[in-house]
Amino acid sequence: MILALDILAMIAAFVSSVLWFMASGKSLRRVQRGESIDEHDMNRIITAFNRNQILNGRAALATAVSAIAVALRFLVQLLGFA
Repeated sequence: MILALDILAMIAAFVSSVLWFMASGKSLRRVQRGESIDEHDMNRIITAFNRNQILNGRAALATAVSAIAVALRFLVQLLGFA
């Protein structure tokens, strides 16, 4: 049981780090002061924000799963089930 919780925690932490790395790796194109922004630029900016928000949400969920697995492992060990 403890081994399974340890493996789950490690996998969830790895998934979380990969998702946050993917979210941080995407940069937006800089807009100059005199440049006019058309609908295509707005679409690219909004899409980039939405994709980053989705990746950050998934990474936060994976981090929560990892934390729960570690907490359950300590609880199992504390109660003497292992």
